[in-house]
Amino acid sequence: MKSAVLVFPGINRERDMARALKLVSGNDAAMVWHADTALPKGTDLVVVPGGFSYGDYLRCGAIAARAPVMDAVRKFAADGGLVLGVCNGFQILCESGLLPGVLMRNAKLKFICRDVHLRVERADSPFTRGYQAGQVIKVPVAHGEGNYEADDETLKRLEGEGRVLYRYCSASGEVSEAHNINGAAASIAGIVSERGNVLGMMPHPENHVEEIMGSVDGRGLFAGLAEHLAKAA
Repeated sequence: MKSAVLVFPGINRERDMARALKLVSGNDAAMVWHADTALPKGTDLVVVPGGFSYGDYLRCGAIAARAPVMDAVRKFAADGGLVLGVCNGFQILCESGLLPGVLMRNAKLKFICRDVHLRVERADSPFTRGYQAGQVIKVPVAHGEGNYEADDETLKRLEGEGRVLYRYCSASGEVSEAHNINGAAASIAGIVSERGNVLGMMPHPENHVEEIMGSVDGRGLFAGLAEHLAKAA
């Protein structure tokens, strides 16, 4: 698996992401600067990591979405390449038009930094094949603007097309307002594009791939991607 991790001013999770990718795939990820106009040759996976690109000025992800490298990412996605956006990366993907909707301020207007539970809605995606449908995983979040919103038509389409891959839930898998940490529509934590090759999610699976962190539940996402790409090679 040959991964490319994008780096914008203000991003602070690129090293965490690169470490997770190396631990699972055995390969070093290429770090790609925001001003670059091309991705490394042979890239299998593009990752847009978390942080606070450009200080979250204007809107979170709005400036990064207009960086030169994003033209290459849009072309990569249009050609069927796999793209993963985590936290600020999810916001950037929405702002760049690669995913629908927008990430708003958390419902209680507070920054949330803790472990949460997610329910895996389906296991037939490259981004979920390392799990089972209905499985509950524990991963951390760290965001102030993770409240996913979209118009009713878009939400209906996401649900109807099975494009919601992860939802906030209880430890037993119950999806309810009581366990919706940020007020996101339909407890949405992660969605994929129409073709299924672009995933945006607010939680940080890269921070739960080693036992020392208290959970390895995030490892399944990366292991599934590596397996998918190995079979596609």
